[in-house]
Amino acid sequence: MKKLLFLILPLFLFIIPIGAFAEGNSIPAIGGIRLEFILFALTLVGVALFHKQTFWVAIIGLISIFTFKFIFDPEFNIIHHLIGENSMIDQLTDKSLRQGEWSTIVNLLGLLLGFALLAKIFEESGVPDIIPKYLPNGWKGGFVLLVLVFIISSFLDNIAAAMIGGTIALVVFKHKVHIGYIAAIVAASNAGGSGSVVGDTTTTMMWIDGVSPINVLHAYVAAGVALIIIAWFGSKQQDKYQRITANAIAGAKVDWGKLFIVLLILIGAILSNFLYDMPALGVWIAIIIGAFIRKTPWGEIPGAIKGTVFLLCLVTAASLMPVNDLPPASWLTAFILGFVSAVFDNIPLTKLCLEQGCYDWGMLAYTVGFGGSMIWFGSSAGVAITNKFTEARNVFQWITKGWYVILAYIVGFFVLYLTMGWEPADNKKVKVATDCNCVDKVELSQKQPLIENVNFTSMGEAENK
Repeated sequence: MKKLLFLILPLFLFIIPIGAFAEGNSIPAIGGIRLEFILFALTLVGVALFHKQTFWVAIIGLISIFTFKFIFDPEFNIIHHLIGENSMIDQLTDKSLRQGEWSTIVNLLGLLLGFALLAKIFEESGVPDIIPKYLPNGWKGGFVLLVLVFIISSFLDNIAAAMIGGTIALVVFKHKVHIGYIAAIVAASNAGGSGSVVGDTTTTMMWIDGVSPINVLHAYVAAGVALIIIAWFGSKQQDKYQRITANAIAGAKVDWGKLFIVLLILIGAILSNFLYDMPALGVWIAIIIGAFIRKTPWGEIPGAIKGTVFLLCLVTAASLMPVNDLPPASWLTAFILGFVSAVFDNIPLTKLCLEQGCYDWGMLAYTVGFGGSMIWFGSSAGVAITNKFTEARNVFQWITKGWYVILAYIVGFFVLYLTMGWEPADNKKVKVATDCNCVDKVELSQKQPLIENVNFTSMGEAENK
């Protein structure tokens, strides 16, 4: 720990005074890049290099960014950033009045800890012990398991799908799960949620903002292709590392009470998300009810706290970045945002895109949803599952062992683009027919295989043409 502090702190302390004099800006910048971006980048580099100390790197990074904002950004107000201007009573009683980052932070906190309990209860229910009886032998068993994770994630939160998949993998592979296969589980869960407005937080945000569920559905064109790639390579890789258990564990029985609690938690998450935009609330109400039915494995909470705090630090740090504008909406922007989401939380990215409008929402749902699978901390599902598989908290190992996740992302994206084209759609704030800065608005509103003749430009230039 001392070595880590000696390596990280000097970087932060050295770069702040240099940035203070750069380019004469009121807010320090180096080469035109505001210093909080550099601090955030250093935090991510620290996470990648010091994978055994990611918890402390994230905390140090967040403290450094907060310190910078307090000292150098006169417009920064932590209360406004976290809570907004509306009263908390109004925000709690009316979800449409919520502001600030508090609801995102509370939701992630509740979901990560709640689904840690869910995974343990599911493990103790006995279902993972009998699943080998129904999975094919050899690499096909691992393939089918990833497909199941994909399907589960289409109607459940991707964190829950990943945790259930990871729990089953521990049993059927006798606690020897390859890091590449862990990455494949995360990728399958993120892919499964990308085309469903109830399968991922980002797609739910789109739905709330007026995007039709139909305009998100075609994300499955890319996600389906990506699933085949990751399931093929991941299952083959896992089969060489540890073959699937051929038969169910002797004497395995299902504890129907615990299985009922699992279903109750999942139903609570869905209903609370739909009715109140707060799935964590439904999860914990179900956990409390379940405590009267079976003993709750509270011992799982301490092990999940570090990973939860780590992700909350990164999400909060990402929300502090002054990202006020994105490049013009286009297929290329959506493609690049997939790589950005591997290191930058996809919730603020999606929020910015909804404000900007003129996106192909299915394509964007795929890129910001699946893109986070490329690095273990790029999605909440990845952070949640590495609480159970701590050896996967290694960026180098994740990328080199799960290289096919990146391949799947790229191939899936271009299959979607070449077959469906770029199809911007309306949301509450922006209408494609009137507000999008593009030449051929009529063509953009129609489904076409390829739209190579579209030039994104200003409204004035469009009218002149």
